[in-house]
Amino acid sequence: MATTKIMVVRHAEKPIEGAAGVEVDGTADAESLIVRGWQRAGALAVLFDPSRGELQDPSLATPACLYSAKFDASKHSKRPYETLVPLAAKLDLTIDDSYKKDDYATMLQDAASCDGVVLIAWQHDDIPSIGNILMGNETSVPQSWPGDRFDMVWVFDAQEGGGYTFTQVPQLLLAGDLSTPIGG
Repeated sequence: MATTKIMVVRHAEKPIEGAAGVEVDGTADAESLIVRGWQRAGALAVLFDPSRGELQDPSLATPACLYSAKFDASKHSKRPYETLVPLAAKLDLTIDDSYKKDDYATMLQDAASCDGVVLIAWQHDDIPSIGNILMGNETSVPQSWPGDRFDMVWVFDAQEGGGYTFTQVPQLLLAGDLSTPIGG
């Protein structure tokens, strides 16, 4: 069995003026999620692995493999990894964070070898490039991810003859989440 679906989310909310980042234990940390980000991370655990009932959208699936960008104190944040922590704990999975932010092409090669469904949490600037690699072109996915959007799942379904189809699924998890797709 090979990868059947790759889902990509932007890391959850980051520090802004008036909202500092905190580690899971509450310690202040500028490279961590803000409280709203931790709320989203917890809600993502239920979005991808509902405790009761079905997944909220038929395009979503429970992941078997998790990937996030590697933390590098000199230029990268902990947020992609932290975004997946609650889901990893719920599913008893390890998050593969061995790839640096700019090494998403190599990460995708590894992810494509996973059995079943893959979930990736990454920085928003690189998600369109991830989509371009998966789709094999620069026209199938929006070419920018808005800086204020933390509320979308990009879903890439593997096709029998090769390649992927692309769908956007609004998370609709927290107050203020939008139902409109990115670029739409």
